[in-house]
Amino acid sequence: MSNLDRQAALSVCGGRGFVVAEPVRELLTPRHVQLGESTEVRRLLPNLGRRMVGAWAFVDHYGPDDIAGEPGMQVPPHPHMGLQTVSWLHDGEVLHRDSLGSLRTIRPRELGLMTSGRAISHSEESPKSHARFLHGAQLWVALPDAHRHVEPHFQHHTELPTVTAPGLTATLILGELDGATSPGTAYTPIVGADLSLDAGAEARLPLDPDFEYAVLSMSGRAEVDGVPVLPGSMLYLGCGRAELPLRADTDAGLMLLGGEPFEEEIVMWWNFIGRSHEEIAQARSDWAVGARFGEVHGYDGGRLAAPELPPVALKPRGRVR
Repeated sequence: MSNLDRQAALSVCGGRGFVVAEPVRELLTPRHVQLGESTEVRRLLPNLGRRMVGAWAFVDHYGPDDIAGEPGMQVPPHPHMGLQTVSWLHDGEVLHRDSLGSLRTIRPRELGLMTSGRAISHSEESPKSHARFLHGAQLWVALPDAHRHVEPHFQHHTELPTVTAPGLTATLILGELDGATSPGTAYTPIVGADLSLDAGAEARLPLDPDFEYAVLSMSGRAEVDGVPVLPGSMLYLGCGRAELPLRADTDAGLMLLGGEPFEEEIVMWWNFIGRSHEEIAQARSDWAVGARFGEVHGYDGGRLAAPELPPVALKPRGRVR
C-alpha cells in the first residue's frame, strides 16, 4: 500500500534536527488511516515529532485483516519519485504491476523492492483468488540526492539471508545485520530485518552504535529493551546502541528498522519525495497530465488522482539531543 490519504500533508523531514544521539525508549502511537472500503492502516512514520528513522521515511502496518469473500487490497495505479518502496507480508499475497511492465506476486517474507528514482507508477492488489488473511507492512526509504534520479527498477527476492540465535530468527530485508547482507539494492547505510521470536525467548541482537533504530511490533507480545511493544506500535530507540535486548511472552513478530541518520532535508507529500515545494508541485502536475511516470497496464480500473497540494511547507524545528 502507498499513501492514499486524500488530506496528505506537506512536510519537511530528514536532517539531524530530531535525531536522538543516545539510547532512548520512545513509544510511537500510530495514526489510523482508512484506505478504501476494506483496509485500515496504522501509520507509524511520519509521526508527530518523529519524521524518519535513518532513511526510513514512511511506515504503515496493516492487518491481520479477514478478507475472505472481500476484494482485499485494491490500490489503483499511482506515482512515486525519490524513494524506494518495500512491501513486506506476514500473511496473504500482493500482486504488483508497474509502468516498467513488472508483474510479480509477493508472498510472505519475500522482498518486493521498487526503486522509483526519477519517476515510476504502480498498482497493488490482492489476487482474485487469495488467502483469507492479509497482514503486512509498507515502508519507504528516502533516496539520497546523489541517487534520487536513478533509472526506476523493481526487484523481487524470494530467498533472503537469516541470522539466528536460540529462539530468534532474523530475516534480513535490506542492508546488513551481523555479517549478513540483503540482496536488495540500498543507497544509504541501512538495515531492515524481520524478527521471529519463540514464546519465552530472550536474545540480544547486535547493533551498530552509529545507526538510529526503531522496532515495529507486527504480532504477539514482546518486550524491546524492557518496554512492552504491542502489535501496530513502534518503539524509537535513538542511537548509541551496540546491542538490543529482546524478550517474548508469546510467539512474536517484530521489524527492526535502522540506519545512519539521514543528513539531507527532504520534502515529502503524498507519494513523492523531493527537495522543494516547487519540485513536488511539478511532479503532481506531471502525473495529472500523464507525463513522466509511465502507464500501468493490466489493472482493472482507473488510475489514482492526486489530492490538492497545500500552498506552503512548514519546516519542523528540532535539535540533536
